Amino acid sequence: MAAETGIRVLFFDVGGVLLTNGWDREARREACRAFDLDWEDFQDRHEFVADAFERGAMPLQTYLERTVFYRARAFTVDEFSSFMYGWSRPKPESLGLLAALSASRRYRLATLNNESRELNDHRIERFGLREHFPLFLSSCYLGVRKPEPEIYRMAVDLVQEDPGRCAFVDDRELNLECAALAGIHPIHFESVEGLQASLAELGVVIDDEGSVWTSE
Repeated sequence: MAAETGIRVLFFDVGGVLLTNGWDREARREACRAFDLDWEDFQDRHEFVADAFERGAMPLQTYLERTVFYRARAFTVDEFSSFMYGWSRPKPESLGLLAALSASRRYRLATLNNESRELNDHRIERFGLREHFPLFLSSCYLGVRKPEPEIYRMAVDLVQEDPGRCAFVDDRELNLECAALAGIHPIHFESVEGLQASLAELGVVIDDEGSVWTSE
């Protein structure tokens, strides 16, 4: 039987866990193919502005002006933006598990993710994430990004909880390593089944009917 850990807060990454990644390398490559852009040029420009973009210091319009529309194109800003938004897709099994945790009201839930403001807002609205998360600790709102130590300190401060009572689900090991250094329990997401097993080890049990209870 899993040891009682007293987990009270569950932080979730969004891209790669609950949804597909919003604007990752794969999406950018596909955009370059779809719009006949030079990958090396686009990626160089993206890397130059990505930090400001994800910290919320650069709006989408400016990002696109720096990376794509620095010269005339045969397509519009709206067409390119629609492609970016359309790359986001749900992970139904993960969202189902999230819904069960939310419905149980046993744990406080919050996102802890890196995302630009417009894409983040779109994903929250499009996939109904407000139904489950009362708090969104996104890089574009906080002004810091994973895996910077400050974002984990801010997360713990904002939920007003001991880090040992918090767990963090992410698909990237470096983000989890840094969360662990802050005292937060790391959970590496590879599958929903694996996530359920990792949560159970921390005393958070989800049964076959989707009921959530705490092991003793």
